[in-house]
Amino acid sequence: MTSNKKLVLELQELFKQKEYSRVVFEITSQTNEQERSSFLHNLLGLSRVSNNKKNIDALNLAIKDFKSGYLKEKNTNHALDSLANFITTNVLLIDLEKNYKFDFTEILEFYKSSEELCSNHKTIHLAMAMVYRRLNDSNKLTFHFDQIIKSKNFTADDLCNYGYWRCFGKEWSQADFLEYGSFVDKNLQILPEDKLSEIFQETGPKIRIGFLSSDILQGHSITYFLKTVLQNYDKKKFEIVLLLNNAKEDQLTQSFKNLATETINISNLNNISALNKIRELKLDITIDLMGYTSTHRIELLKNRLAKKQVIWMGYCNTSGLENMDYIISDPNLIKPDEQKFYSEKVIYLPEIWNCHCGFDFERKENPPPFINNKYFTFGSFNSFNKINPDVVNVWSNILKRVSKSKLVLKTSHRNHALKRLKNLFEKNDVLESIQFIGRQEDLKHHLITYNDIDIALDTFPYNGVTTSFEATWMGVPVITMAGYNFNSRCGESINKNLNMERMVAKDEEDYVNKVVDLSNNHEDYINLRKSIFLNALKSPLFNVQNYCKSFFEALEGIVN
Repeated sequence: MTSNKKLVLELQELFKQKEYSRVVFEITSQTNEQERSSFLHNLLGLSRVSNNKKNIDALNLAIKDFKSGYLKEKNTNHALDSLANFITTNVLLIDLEKNYKFDFTEILEFYKSSEELCSNHKTIHLAMAMVYRRLNDSNKLTFHFDQIIKSKNFTADDLCNYGYWRCFGKEWSQADFLEYGSFVDKNLQILPEDKLSEIFQETGPKIRIGFLSSDILQGHSITYFLKTVLQNYDKKKFEIVLLLNNAKEDQLTQSFKNLATETINISNLNNISALNKIRELKLDITIDLMGYTSTHRIELLKNRLAKKQVIWMGYCNTSGLENMDYIISDPNLIKPDEQKFYSEKVIYLPEIWNCHCGFDFERKENPPPFINNKYFTFGSFNSFNKINPDVVNVWSNILKRVSKSKLVLKTSHRNHALKRLKNLFEKNDVLESIQFIGRQEDLKHHLITYNDIDIALDTFPYNGVTTSFEATWMGVPVITMAGYNFNSRCGESINKNLNMERMVAKDEEDYVNKVVDLSNNHEDYINLRKSIFLNALKSPLFNVQNYCKSFFEALEGIVN
């Protein structure tokens, strides 16, 4: 082997200059497998990936490099770097290659053998969080973000990820969310005032409202609720500006632009440039549709974009930000004596916090599937991330108590994500009663699937929102559980606004009993289903005119 030190210095310089192909050539031509240190294995793999992240052959070679780099030394920093890249590249390949067979067993074994050394290795914690994200294990995912937070080596993304994923469990009280939100606020970047445009203070002839989102894209759930207000605002009194943070735009993005007064895209701007561009729009109100979710721009909100800032819809919890002035809620979500657990002032809309714009095809009342099937079919089309072990146990008890019943679960997740969920149902001895189906790309076909469902089962503590509106639109009753904060009461508010309070369970036992009783009383069930179909569109869930009147009156109240 040539002078190791000299070669390493040359390779490092080439890598800095992004001469990735040269790095690959020099390492493979000047060294052999046995001679390479963990550092060289890692650099070789990184160069292959950096040269082309979408080349499957290159990724496979890089995975072998990273694995060798880890196994060569195991306990050195270079070996741990190789392990982090081994994990990350496998996840990248899983997401890229549909037929890639991988069950994470080797990753979990490698991590366990080096766990003590990984406690302060942020890249490994981020990589393991990616793994558990794909395995739908929110408890272990939050563990790794917790380690990052404790190390004090975190970014705004890490802070938001941790807070968001905490919503999937019931370990935190709302007081904990508020305390954490305050911690987030204190640890976000404060931008230098001398580099910022001033916030325009005067109100013009029309109230200018900016909606900030990265998700105005085809198929995203927030678009059905945002469309409600974009289609029904008084253009004589309001101007609406879309503040897009989408790296890409599609046909739906364009259709939403046509509904707004003005649109800007800040996705390629740094915080100072984006903040100045938005401040120069002279907005009266900025409404954030993301909170801790999506490709958030929470640091912009920390530094204030407009005279008033509001959080609505995308993240159903407190942001914790001192500069987030209001949160849009309703009387079912935040009780009066709970306002102290939200950093924002609560805006109570009189009926429901969200209103769905509906779908553009004819509704048809369908007979309950059990009439032809001779058994009850339950369904949940919620994200698998929301299906935790407690939810599995409750659903399993229902399947055991309702004779011959089936449960249909819909997902867009790959097979490796299904494995853990299948194991949970198998432990409850009900796997044979579960049908897993893939999510249809076509919206109409997705909705028609509800015709095969007798009762929709909501998740807890993280309720479904869009799925519950969809089920209701299709005339399918939804059983949900009463919660303890905004995030866990969305299903409760939906059912109460539908006059279906009887479908809100007080606890897990009540959840099971309500479903079992309804399944055994066929006449009662048929009448309930008919009532939902007949009354859904007249309810606050889909009454866009009444909702928009309340929504914009509330915004006027903020300004005036």
